[in-house]
Amino acid sequence: MNSEPSSSPAETNEVEAASRSPQVRLLFIADVFGPPGMDILSRLLPGLIHSHKADVVIVNGENAHAGRGLDPSQAKTIFELGADVITSGNHIWDHAPIRKEFHNLPKLLRPLNYPPSAGGRGSVLVETKAGIPVAVINLQGRLFLPSIDCPFRTAEREVVGLAEKTKIIFIDFHAESTAEKQALGWFLDGKVSAVIGTHTHVPTADARILPEGTGYLTDAGMTGSFDSVIGMQTNVAIKRMITQTPHPFQVADQNLRLCGVLLDIETETGRCAAIERIELP
Repeated sequence: MNSEPSSSPAETNEVEAASRSPQVRLLFIADVFGPPGMDILSRLLPGLIHSHKADVVIVNGENAHAGRGLDPSQAKTIFELGADVITSGNHIWDHAPIRKEFHNLPKLLRPLNYPPSAGGRGSVLVETKAGIPVAVINLQGRLFLPSIDCPFRTAEREVVGLAEKTKIIFIDFHAESTAEKQALGWFLDGKVSAVIGTHTHVPTADARILPEGTGYLTDAGMTGSFDSVIGMQTNVAIKRMITQTPHPFQVADQNLRLCGVLLDIETETGRCAAIERIELP
């Protein structure tokens, strides 16, 4: 009996690779917390970029300065380590010197839904080495946080303009409420490539691709000390909660970890093809 020769594994892999839509790989690093967070970021980020062949690197740096805010020198370091964009959140305003540097750091974002008079910008368009445009939007939630402009309507308006320039749109949604984060993910499903939550510093286990192609994760976690209470020394955090009185804020420095997310985005459609949580070591 005659039969056609079967394809070798190498030939099969080549066919599968050729059939896949071209993709951009995005690497997102969760909230960098204090000097310990900067330490592990400095040690691991360059190797991570290289090993995963990341095309665009986004780092949330709002807590790098002593756990609250970002210093201009730290922003410079994060960019030198390989970040293309730095996102932030409500604590970006806590270290005053950075406010004067917004105009010098166009790829440092603050949440878009703050009033324009706050300074800075909330979205940016960057390009991969291959010239593929990628948009990054920073938003902040309103539940249990300051009552600023609506993140849903703000995102909707911004996406319309950015969609004329690129298919790939990434959103860092800095919010307290898991319900608000999930709602925004569903609201923007099919309109953006990814909605990744930050702010609570505790990584969630719900990384997924929504039905219309948007990559989603409720919270990416934190880059800093995991033997802590969201980055603070445990004894101080416990004392604050038991006594209900203020105590000096102290950054924890034990059991350092880097958390983040790796996403593959189709260049032709903007759909998320793969999403994977990262937690090192």
